[in-house]
Amino acid sequence: MKLKATRSKLTLIPLAALILVLALLPLIGAPQSWLLYAFLFFIYLAMANMWNLLAGYSGLISLCQPAFLGLAGYTLAIGTWVGLPWWAGLLGGATVAALFALLISVPVFRLSGIYFAIGTLVVPEALRMVFYLWRPVGGQMQGAGAGYMIKGTGGVSTHLIYWLAFVLGIGSIFLMKRVLKSKLGLGLAAIRDNERTAASCGVSVFKLKLYTFIIAALVTGLSGAVYYLYQGYIEPSATFNVRWTMTLLLATVIGGIRTEEGPFIGTIVVVFLYFLLARYAGYSLLIQGMILIGLMLLSPQGIVGMLRRSRYYRYLAQCVST
Repeated sequence: MKLKATRSKLTLIPLAALILVLALLPLIGAPQSWLLYAFLFFIYLAMANMWNLLAGYSGLISLCQPAFLGLAGYTLAIGTWVGLPWWAGLLGGATVAALFALLISVPVFRLSGIYFAIGTLVVPEALRMVFYLWRPVGGQMQGAGAGYMIKGTGGVSTHLIYWLAFVLGIGSIFLMKRVLKSKLGLGLAAIRDNERTAASCGVSVFKLKLYTFIIAALVTGLSGAVYYLYQGYIEPSATFNVRWTMTLLLATVIGGIRTEEGPFIGTIVVVFLYFLLARYAGYSLLIQGMILIGLMLLSPQGIVGMLRRSRYYRYLAQCVST
């Protein structure tokens, strides 16, 4: 038992060292490009973990994540226009995203499988049209549709925004571990395997799905608000966009859906592709789709599935378990 605990601690040392280095990047004079890569990694990681919680562990193929981050971003923007501090806008955006998830849960949870996915897919598109036509606050709009600058953020340093993203990304990992080890996680596993059997055994299917949906919306919304705080501008066409859905799907599936390590590894790949394919903006979605299809054909379990079949991975797993 002591040997097992010692080996488990040894495996955590490199991870703790990596987290410490990432936390200190702004203080050790890292180039701005590094900070940008790490910032996007943390934002995507938090969102990917939540999508993995929904699709991988709950069986909810939700395609309305852009709605949550978009509503949170607009709440932040509107809040700064009416005089609220930026931090209140962040909290308000996360709350609005969670309340919106609660609102749409009644109709969309009547659907299941592919019908649930299609039902959630139309939500961001509907919101995009609403924000194209609606002027939330007075003043002149910038860009296409109801685009607004985020006001009152002149005193917010990029380092502070980076650390907000850092806390979200790392916090989402611990949140996933906490949820999966709780009664909620056990209930979700039962629902995912067989919803009818779980319901007949006394599992409150609707309640557990609702809790998961709201948690995912809250974290996704907060991540979106931090992203737009960094960007300083929000407009509907890029906000309620299928690219966000594609990013989360890629990060989860490439890394390995229904695995704890999958979103972490997949997000690294997605951030790399984001900058690599920036010069091919018109074809980036097509290229990403081809990569996704190819990887699913080669390894449906993603990169984590490929690693688990390797001898070195099995050796490490055996060392930790013995």
